[in-house]
Amino acid sequence: MKTFASENIRNIALVGQSGSGKTTLAEALMYSTGELDRFGKIAEGNTVCDYDAEEIKRKISINMAVAPFIHQDTKINLLDAPGLFDFEAGSIEAINACDTALIVVSGKSGVTVGTKKAYKAAAKQGKSKAFFVSKLDSENADFYKVLEGLKTVFGPSVCPIVVPFSEDKKVVCYINLIEMKAYAYKNGKATEVEMPDTKHRLDGLIAAISEAVAETDEALFEKYFSEEPLTREEMMGGIRKGIKDGSITPVYCGSPFNQEGLDMLKDGMVDLFPSAAETETMVSDAANGVLYLSAMEMGPTVAYVFKTLADPFVGKLSFVKVISGKLNANTTAFNARTGAEEKLGKLLCMKGKKQDEVKELVAGDIGAISKLAASTGDTLYIGMPYTVETAAYPQPCYSMAVVLDEKGDDSKLAQSITRLLEEDPTLTFTQNVETHQQILSGLGEQHLDIALAKLKNKFGITATLTAPKIAYRETIRKPVKVQGKHKKQSGGHGQYGDVWIEFSPCDSIDMVFEQSVVGGSVPKNFYPAVEKGLRECVSKGVLAGYPVVGLKANLYDGSYHPVDSSEAAFKMAAALAYKNGLPQASPALLEPIGKLEVTVPDDKTGDMMGELNKRRGRVLGMNPDEDQTTVIEAEVPMSEMVDFATVVRQMTQGAGSFTLTFERYETLPSNLQDAVIAAAAD
Repeated sequence: MKTFASENIRNIALVGQSGSGKTTLAEALMYSTGELDRFGKIAEGNTVCDYDAEEIKRKISINMAVAPFIHQDTKINLLDAPGLFDFEAGSIEAINACDTALIVVSGKSGVTVGTKKAYKAAAKQGKSKAFFVSKLDSENADFYKVLEGLKTVFGPSVCPIVVPFSEDKKVVCYINLIEMKAYAYKNGKATEVEMPDTKHRLDGLIAAISEAVAETDEALFEKYFSEEPLTREEMMGGIRKGIKDGSITPVYCGSPFNQEGLDMLKDGMVDLFPSAAETETMVSDAANGVLYLSAMEMGPTVAYVFKTLADPFVGKLSFVKVISGKLNANTTAFNARTGAEEKLGKLLCMKGKKQDEVKELVAGDIGAISKLAASTGDTLYIGMPYTVETAAYPQPCYSMAVVLDEKGDDSKLAQSITRLLEEDPTLTFTQNVETHQQILSGLGEQHLDIALAKLKNKFGITATLTAPKIAYRETIRKPVKVQGKHKKQSGGHGQYGDVWIEFSPCDSIDMVFEQSVVGGSVPKNFYPAVEKGLRECVSKGVLAGYPVVGLKANLYDGSYHPVDSSEAAFKMAAALAYKNGLPQASPALLEPIGKLEVTVPDDKTGDMMGELNKRRGRVLGMNPDEDQTTVIEAEVPMSEMVDFATVVRQMTQGAGSFTLTFERYETLPSNLQDAVIAAAAD
């Protein structure tokens, strides 16, 4: 693919709810420009953007994919993002790298949680926004109902550019409201037809567009209110300006499957959507703080790594957007995060999984670099050490323990998981030192399931997921005085150690050791041995083998033998005192309590309160949040929260979110202790 100037580049993210038709739209756009020889279908597993084995198998988008095509001598880089909330990383990657977010909305489903999330994410980053109402060939599709929903949720900035005209619930033609021309489609080819009788339906839409355009410029405002009609050029200029500053969100529509409405969408991308040259990216450096860089080929060279792809055969691929300047193959850049040199290998233009080598990547363009050490989110620079400021990724909220089918795969697992973590910033992998489990955390059940599938397909590691063990603790509730006496005679020197220890509750996490021996009944040189014996014991409690906390041990008496006593004997005597004393000290289990902040839509507040009560939670307060949501603060037992992420998503259709952090330990209710003890014995 040839090199394009930044003013002839459009970077457009396809975002929105899963199932809205993003991947089909990308496929249709590429096919309509001759970029593809055949129109791939998701059901057949042969689309450009869904090329991963799991995507083909499950018929869903999992990864963000780049799909460039050329229209009117303009390069349009489509960034097809997954819509499932488990794979939100792909949506963030696409919005980070795009200049315009094209939010795809199903003509059947209308405005959904995914629509709102995509719009909010794009607005938060200051990206231009547009809507495409898809699937208008489907039964029960209703464009005007969807349009009403868009206006209700997102306000008066929503302006339709193309609208359908239907008869008997079937689209007959599409009307371009700027040109005031109607087009019918046959086999994907547009033919201008006579304007249909819309019975004044368009009057209000045209007036709304004209008013929105007028508000973008003072001269247009005066002309509009003097009731002079705006020219096509004035309309185009006003819409272009409004899209760039966010005051206008255009709406296109069509049927990608039937190749309808795509020509007007492509024209809009070129004529109305901001070019790479018109956008600015927020960067920072130590000297100047935050500033904005334009996509200028002659400017400082800055590129942002917005996605990493780990492939066991191809190697590591880093997807980059050139913010300013130019990248050339076989040159050296620097990593702003690490300060290390980065040798730039092959520069690639990606089209799904297909790679075309290019000599350079200019300001505003998107490509990939092979075998970089950089990670997702890193900034590459030559000259000035700028760092690109981008949106953060959501924190993992669903954790499971990984159990390998083959025990010998432990070292191989660590290496392979590292590759997956490079690819997906919303995954984490930790070793729980208390439960000795390997914990994989992500955004949902399907997220972790597919991570395991990738381990098997890419690296040959098979494993299963189980619920993680809860790190309980044990403590005592009353003081007790006990003796521990170790006496053994086996010829020659024997072994003798005798201690009296008082065990009592305290507030310390670590064991508190004191001594109040009088009269030298236990020599001072044996105190450390007694303490060491006790500290080794408290790692395993007497109820279920969990570590003991809140324990104070006071050595107050004992006896010794001048010949047979030794450190080992007193260490053993302390252990015997521990084993004898703790069962008499009213031992109890402690469970970890977490601090929860869960955000739900206002109408789901009652349902969530009921759910938290079922989970033995204590609600501490409720605070209204933005977008008609409520933040509920509560304390909940960690053992009750294993599947909470799934419940929140189901209850709120994906609109809810939460954070859960460890707060403290509390006594486990007595009616639950037997089950925990029995489980620990298995």
